Amino acid sequence: MNDTPKRVALFGSTGSIGTSALDVLRHHRDRFTLVAIAARSRFELLVEQAREFRPPVAIITNPSSEQAVLEAQESLQADGIVTEFMIGEQALVDVAREAGYDIMLGAITGAAGLPANMEVVKRGKRLALANKESLVMTGPLLTRLARKSGAELLPVDSEHSAVWQCLRGERTSEVKRIILTASGGPFRQTPLDRLAHVTRDEALRHPTWTTMGKKITVDSATMMNKALEVIEARWLFDIEPERLDVVIHPQSIVHSMVEFRDGSVIAQLGPNDMRLPVQFALTYPERLETPAPTLELNQFASLTFETLEDRRFPAVRLGFQVARAGGTAGAVFNAANEIAVEAFLKGEIGYLDIVRTVEAVLGQHSVQGADTLDAVLDADRWAREQARKKIHR
Repeated sequence: MNDTPKRVALFGSTGSIGTSALDVLRHHRDRFTLVAIAARSRFELLVEQAREFRPPVAIITNPSSEQAVLEAQESLQADGIVTEFMIGEQALVDVAREAGYDIMLGAITGAAGLPANMEVVKRGKRLALANKESLVMTGPLLTRLARKSGAELLPVDSEHSAVWQCLRGERTSEVKRIILTASGGPFRQTPLDRLAHVTRDEALRHPTWTTMGKKITVDSATMMNKALEVIEARWLFDIEPERLDVVIHPQSIVHSMVEFRDGSVIAQLGPNDMRLPVQFALTYPERLETPAPTLELNQFASLTFETLEDRRFPAVRLGFQVARAGGTAGAVFNAANEIAVEAFLKGEIGYLDIVRTVEAVLGQHSVQGADTLDAVLDADRWAREQARKKIHR
């Protein structure tokens, strides 16, 4: 890395990934300058971040009122902080298309971050992806655009970052299997007949990760997050689904592994702290000191691995099905899950109904090519409508 600070745009700055990224930037203030931040609705925190980091642009896509945004901007200006506040999802696209940044960290959960991420790739910029949905929904399209523009897709998910690190200096043609690890969530050992009675609060108690948002935590409980990661890995590493595997690793210390055709297996280990994969994406190809704690292996009596139970976690089977289908299947899978998780968190459906809703919507869908963003967004809208119908039926 040269002496010029790297210019970072951070979309999703108030979420768990975003706040982890800002902690990395605090630790390396001489290495980075923040040029844009964005959030959906946590406006007060966004203003605090603008006050601390003084980015030229701050975006709020869903403000409580335009008057509050105006007052916040005037307050910052009175303190000599010249941050322009922009409103609405179109502002994400505009800044992604026009702002001067070296790397964009896309951490807005769900389909909302997709159009902006597409603009980053079209510009041939570095895109640090903490947004699974971008590759799940538009894997063929996004990777094709990246090859054309020269953009780099850098994974931030701990599992995909682990695979990426295991593959450094290796030939992908020699890869036999990519093995994604999963903690198994809070219901790894719950009796199967008890799963129908799982409550919202129980699903939100993850055994090893404590800084995730509610949607991601529920996805971890159902293992829908692992299904999404299977689809993401298929496109990110350009590997057939038949060469992907998932194993349960309750300690969440081995973040993923790569098995090569000679029988060697390379694993990446680290503490349960998202600042590590965030920092690696931001500083790549360098490794710098981290604000995260170091891994003390002597604190672990054992590291164990278990076979995934399909009856317990049927979402993973659906993920492999979608990875093989390609096209618009990923957009439908993701959208139906977002609606189902939202309904579960509101108490409208039960825990097991999440995966059942997604499977039912997938079963109704006729997979089409995902060659344009419009085609993907059409599939996304269709799936949301179908999922809502099933939930309210």
